[in-house]
Amino acid sequence: MTNPIQRIVPNLWYDKEAIEAAEFYASVFPESSVTNITTLKDTPSGDADLVMFELWGQEFMAISAGPYFKINPSVSFTVNFDPSRDKDASEKLSDVWNKLSVGGTALMPLDKYPFSEKFGWIEDKYGLSWQLFLTNPEGEERPAIIPSLLFVGDKCGKTEEAIQFYTSVFKNAKLGHIARYPQGMAPDKEGTIMFSEFMLENQWFTAMDSAHEHRFSFNEAISFMVYCDSQEELDTYWEKLSAVPEAEQCGWLKDQFGVSWQIVPKQMDEMMRNGTPEQINRVNQATLKMKKLDLAKLQEAYNG
Repeated sequence: MTNPIQRIVPNLWYDKEAIEAAEFYASVFPESSVTNITTLKDTPSGDADLVMFELWGQEFMAISAGPYFKINPSVSFTVNFDPSRDKDASEKLSDVWNKLSVGGTALMPLDKYPFSEKFGWIEDKYGLSWQLFLTNPEGEERPAIIPSLLFVGDKCGKTEEAIQFYTSVFKNAKLGHIARYPQGMAPDKEGTIMFSEFMLENQWFTAMDSAHEHRFSFNEAISFMVYCDSQEELDTYWEKLSAVPEAEQCGWLKDQFGVSWQIVPKQMDEMMRNGTPEQINRVNQATLKMKKLDLAKLQEAYNG
């Protein structure tokens, strides 16, 4: 069950554990595998491993590039176990929970909650957070794994604005279900977003506000790679999304809400998968000199 064409791919930043973590996740989730490993030579962090993997239909990328950014629960991944599609959904959820629990920390224990017969929120041994849901089978079908954004601190209360912004930036976008906090849920303010879902380029996201005290916020440790078909498309996304000039580096940018994106030409993915070590190295060295990526120059570097 793969998304039609996944144009937005979550990217996880590790100090040294990208390959180990990807192999671990591929062993935890059904129908999952590591699909490609490339080593980038001579980066500012030394040699960096770039790992592509797929978990239950959701593509991911991970990089080992030094201790610069630490993954935190501001971005987690919701995992839907749907009893209408799989009679063993409840057992599978427990099995995944048990595997992720080894060396991990429960943020919300596996239990029955008002919003789900069975739910748990866990931070695994690599610091990545997962929200496991036994879903309500009456709803419209959703992918098994969905990135989830938590707006906290000075970003709390901005979920709705962010959704409107993202769905205006991406051409193929739509809103799903939205639920607001009722009265009496202090510190959460009535009317702010308790749960929402939206789709950008075939990639579903969920997002919510939380006014509770959290000691984390969005950072570069989890970013979203947007694959573009042309330089023109890349330029458009860059212009609309980039809000922090000093964060612009090697195709990375930060938006007005603090979420990190990487805007990359689709051809770059092909270069990294199919190139010789020399070609990959030349493309990588060219990338390190850029802020916004220039497809013509990358192609030139690739061709040598």
